[in-house]
Amino acid sequence: MTPRKHIIVIGSGIAGLIAALEISREHEVTLVTKSELSESNTRWAQGGIAAAMFPDDSVAEHVADTLRAGAGLCDAAAVEILCSEGPARIRDLIGLGVTFDQRDGDLARGLEAAHSRARVLHAGGDATGLSIETALVRAVRHANIRVLEHTFACDLLLEGEQVTGLEVLDAANSRYEIEADAVILASGGAGQLYLHTTNPSVATGDGVAMALRAGAQLADMEFYQFHPTALATLDTFLISEAVRGDGAILLDAHGRRFMQSVHPDAELAPRDVVARGIARQMALQDGQPVLLDATAMGAEFLATRFPTIDAACRARGFDWSAQPVPVTPAAHYWMGGVRTDIWGRTSIPGLFAVGEVACTGVHGANRLASNSLLESLVFAWRCAALVVSGEAFEKTPFAWQQEEYLIDQDTAAATMPVDRRELQTLMWNAAGIERTAEALQSAANQLSHWRPDGDTVEALETANLLSLARVLVAGALARKESRGAHFRDDYPETSATFQHSLLFAKAVEVPC
Repeated sequence: MTPRKHIIVIGSGIAGLIAALEISREHEVTLVTKSELSESNTRWAQGGIAAAMFPDDSVAEHVADTLRAGAGLCDAAAVEILCSEGPARIRDLIGLGVTFDQRDGDLARGLEAAHSRARVLHAGGDATGLSIETALVRAVRHANIRVLEHTFACDLLLEGEQVTGLEVLDAANSRYEIEADAVILASGGAGQLYLHTTNPSVATGDGVAMALRAGAQLADMEFYQFHPTALATLDTFLISEAVRGDGAILLDAHGRRFMQSVHPDAELAPRDVVARGIARQMALQDGQPVLLDATAMGAEFLATRFPTIDAACRARGFDWSAQPVPVTPAAHYWMGGVRTDIWGRTSIPGLFAVGEVACTGVHGANRLASNSLLESLVFAWRCAALVVSGEAFEKTPFAWQQEEYLIDQDTAAATMPVDRRELQTLMWNAAGIERTAEALQSAANQLSHWRPDGDTVEALETANLLSLARVLVAGALARKESRGAHFRDDYPETSATFQHSLLFAKAVEVPC
């Protein structure tokens, strides 16, 4: 039996909660989250979780759909694991108390873009993430897990190249260190890089930035997925792809349907295609939002199937059962992150990553709808199994043996304090849905002149966003093609030369 270890898990979304729960059966676990335990990207996930759970579906078809959406960059072995282990993990979720919606005694399912079958399970209509989060938080509260809420993870502790713990900042503004045998990053994405995002305010990429500072390899950083349909109001709200899956259509400012001329699958084309189609239509109409028309479904169906969205629309003055609502694309999900193997191991001993903070290779250049919760679930379980078995402490870590792009994070020469709003505006304009070398190079120059400013949690978050913006822009400049969620106006075609992931790491000073 493996001697009892102390494991730190950073993040309280589905990946962090699953990892903490499973590992706590054998080891001591401390779960660190910078907000409340229940606050994460997971709780805002509406559409559902995809899995081949039905007789008319198959793992092979789910694999094929995932690979096709990933535009040639998926790791085939990771995709096979995702889709083949997914159904069993869904049953485990049900065992943990997650109640998925049913229809006529069977699990209900929806169709979403780029899926060849209706395989997306949902709970509470459009409150799948919240249902999962609630059940897992309840389980964690009853488990033998030390939970540190309102505690910001500042930096990884290193002894040589080995991770040995974590430095944190608590609600009383006190910094202290926590020693550990291993640290698992499950801290989510970085939607706050952009001016318009569906992500909550906590999504500032802290885990990826920490890993970069510690020397870990990052990958696919240029691939950021923009959800096509966020309500075009000051307080942006996601309108799930499942709404289009159930029949809603997109209209221009004159009430004409336009996606049919963009792609054969129209509103159910891959997300990057729909997001670009909307962005271009908005440009043709002087920036006015396009319209999402769900009126054909009727008020009763919309209120029952999409209660959260229905309430959000009505709270903002829209009766979407009677009139189309204005929508715009918004930053939604980062395919890139800390590069891991199929067990969550990073290139640094003692450091693991699961969920959106990780780049397992399953999403490639463009995530298939509703595969994100599944990835978190499957790979968090695998990482936990490796830790529980003891193999996590025996095997040496790995690193991809290909050329890295080295990122200089030295800000000593930078003179201007970074302002988060200015950073988000710059990223939206230069490194958003459509990109050019000129805009990206201008953004890189601006980013090099900004420096972190302050040591509050908000200032530290902004510093993390600045670091990640530099990497994302570097990747977007280096990838001289268009693929998946990365579109270059000056390189609109996909190139076989770039059919591989780009790796990034911190530039290290070499002593003279």
